[in-house]
Formats: sequence, structure tokens, C-alpha cells
Amino acid sequence: MSDHNCIFCKIIAGQIPCLKIYENDRILAFLDIGPVSEGHTLVVPKKHTTCVDQTDPEIMSEIGKVLPALAASIREAMGADGYNVLCNNGASAGQVVEHMHVHIIPRKVNDGVFNQWPSFQYPDGKAAAIAEKIQQNLTL
Repeated sequence: MSDHNCIFCKIIAGQIPCLKIYENDRILAFLDIGPVSEGHTLVVPKKHTTCVDQTDPEIMSEIGKVLPALAASIREAMGADGYNVLCNNGASAGQVVEHMHVHIIPRKVNDGVFNQWPSFQYPDGKAAAIAEKIQQNLTL
């Protein structure tokens, strides 16, 4: 299934060219056209889905199986010191293309990318209440 207005679905269908890194029947990995760093790669399911929580667990498993090899290959090819594996889910999380995708972003020491993680401390008792609320909504 695809979304005819989705740029990633058009790439998967071959209507828009890409620089493929890896492909099988269920997923495609290609270079991002707006990279954060050289070698920035996107891994997408071929079946259109929007976010991780709406993606078939078997597809997520397939992505998980290839991520280690893709990340290692990208890190080595780019001479990177490390890499980020990111997946933005929803516009408020920074998702621009509404097709689930995972970013592999090669990193070098002092590259200026993601310099600061915006962390904070929970007030007393708040973390436990949040954990309980999440657990109550969890269905496996």
C-alpha cells in the first residue's frame, strides 16, 4: 500500500530517483537529500505507514535486522567516530515526511550536530506517576 502524495512512496515506486544504499522486498535505505552530515541515510518501509506505533512489528523487526550492518557500513565509509539512529514520529517530534523512516546520521567529534540534549529533572513523585500511567496504557 502506498500514498500517492508521499515523496517516499514515489521514491519506492521509482518515480523519483534516489541513491540506494540497500533494498529488499520490505525496506529501502537511501541517502537523505537534505543531510545533517555526509552519509546521512534514511531507512524506510516500502509499505506506507506514518509512525513507529502504526508500523507492522514484522516490518520494524526487518528494519532492526539491517540497522547494525547499515550503521557499521556508513560509519566506516564516512570515517565517523559514531552515529545517531533517530526516528521522528509526528510533526511535533520533527517528522517532516509522513512516512515512517529511521535516520542513520554519521557523527564526528565536535561536528556541531546535536550539541545539547534538552534534559530536565522530574519533581519528586512525578516520574513514578508518569511511569504508572504509561504502564496502564501499555498493550503487548
